[in-house]
Amino acid sequence: MENPLQAVELIGTIDEKGQLHLDAPISAVGQGRVRVILIPEEAEIGENEWLKAAASNPAFDFLKDPDEDIYTLDDGKPFNDQR
Repeated sequence: MENPLQAVELIGTIDEKGQLHLDAPISAVGQGRVRVILIPEEAEIGENEWLKAAASNPAFDFLKDPDEDIYTLDDGKPFNDQR
């Protein structure tokens, strides 16, 4: 059986030779080849950008179906975070 897809976030640095150096060893996955997706730290996006991307992603188009509207404003109780 194939291993399920597992994403692990790690921090590292790319040196002048283009080599990636991780700040800590990887213990969350076993040995083998991996796919690396690089996102520069200064490219961090805010909550509004994430929400906009999710709202325009066709993977969530099923939520536009009126049959998915099963809750109303009268359902549940308000949540007030009192930290």
